[in-house]
Amino acid sequence: MIDLFGNSGDTYGSQGQFTRDPYTGALVPVVVEQTSRGERSFDIFSRLLRERIVFVTGQIEDGMASLVTAQLLFLESENPSKPISMYINSPGGVVTAGLQIYDTMQYIKPRVSTVCMGQAASMGSFLLAAGEPGMRIALPNARIMVHQPSGGARGMASDIEIQAREILRIRSRMNDLYVKFTGRSLEEIEKAMDRDTFLEAEEAKAFGLVDKVFETRPENEESSGEDGSGGAPE
Repeated sequence: MIDLFGNSGDTYGSQGQFTRDPYTGALVPVVVEQTSRGERSFDIFSRLLRERIVFVTGQIEDGMASLVTAQLLFLESENPSKPISMYINSPGGVVTAGLQIYDTMQYIKPRVSTVCMGQAASMGSFLLAAGEPGMRIALPNARIMVHQPSGGARGMASDIEIQAREILRIRSRMNDLYVKFTGRSLEEIEKAMDRDTFLEAEEAKAFGLVDKVFETRPENEESSGEDGSGGAPE
């Protein structure tokens, strides 16, 4: 059961309602909001979307990437100048799906703050590092992992050769982007990406993947949310 309260303006009742996530099958709490226009219900993620909070959770694949990009585009249409917060807990996934989210983050006008909670591995770490400079955050027990793209190939030798060249081209592009995100040299990035490299939050900060490590939300952000890291509703 969830129990959310508001003491001014809109109020939230306490209720034991849930909906089911269409991708994971997990139960998702429903928030019932009492307003001057009547009662409205939202699943908890839709309610947080109203506060410009987007989640990248689980495997990054085409379906999930389309949902994330749709939310980013919607929030831009709602307010092109107000920052967006992206909370990441992902083991990674499909490179092209991750690049879809990345390109949309660059395409839209609002700044996108990224926050790692749990883990950001592979394409998850890529999206974390791709956030607005100065607005990339890790929580203290978050784990970040970087590595080179992986893939397999079957078929005729000529087709395998083509696919191998494509993987190498993707690796080169990813390395160049990590250089841009971190300020590290290409040699340092290639060394880190050669095998799985796991980093704690402070190590990720030192490497340049994030800018800040927060144990609690700074007080000046709780009231305004001006840095886009999930401030309280205005």
